[in-house]
Amino acid sequence: MAIEAVYLDLYGTLINIETNENMEEIYRAIAHYLTFHGVSLSRGELRDRYYAIMKEMKRESPEKYPEIDVLAIWEVLLTQENSKPAKRRAELAQALAQLYRAISRTRLQRYEGAKRALKELQQNYRLGMISDAQPCFALPEMKAMKIKKYFDVRVISGDYGFRKPDPRLFEWALEKLGVRPHEAIYVGNDMYRDVYGAQRAGMKTIFVDSNQGAKSYSDTAPDYYARDLFQVLEGVAFLAEQGRTPADQG
Repeated sequence: MAIEAVYLDLYGTLINIETNENMEEIYRAIAHYLTFHGVSLSRGELRDRYYAIMKEMKRESPEKYPEIDVLAIWEVLLTQENSKPAKRRAELAQALAQLYRAISRTRLQRYEGAKRALKELQQNYRLGMISDAQPCFALPEMKAMKIKKYFDVRVISGDYGFRKPDPRLFEWALEKLGVRPHEAIYVGNDMYRDVYGAQRAGMKTIFVDSNQGAKSYSDTAPDYYARDLFQVLEGVAFLAEQGRTPADQG
């Protein structure tokens, strides 16, 4: 059966990102910003409250691989502080989440070959993205990196409440494009979350060796190793040829 779609991870695969959530500047700046909205917390209080709410949400999650919702964290904090009319809290929560991300982010750039790989793949396959991320971060960052337009479907863990390697993220991405597992390839940089997760859903996998992600996981091996995104193109061509039947070849 011919390959119909290629799905890719985002961070560590297409986007080279680095963040530091331990920076005191994050909590100082947000605490100061909140004074304009009637909330008076020290940076230490803000940090402790943020992580306490996050920990409680994870504890209450029924999922094996729980994913946080950063917008919900800020909305809870604002509700506890009785800040803003309820209908405006969501708007302020998004501003706070993106401010947090902007200050904590120390690097944001495409990996070499990312746009070329996406352009070439798009000529022959439908493209999807499956990422452990928050939509309020991932979508604007994809747009900033000029890669958002290449994807027919985007499955982001923050929308679902659980993370990879849960196979449901992969299964839903397949369903959105109407593609069967053996008709799809998944490309990622983490042997556990990406390769193991996609294989649980029945997909072919390519591991791209970047500067991020787990390089190994027990009894897990991809269908193709790629040293970079240029070699990912070779890997897709190789796996696509392997999957072709005489009928596909005409």
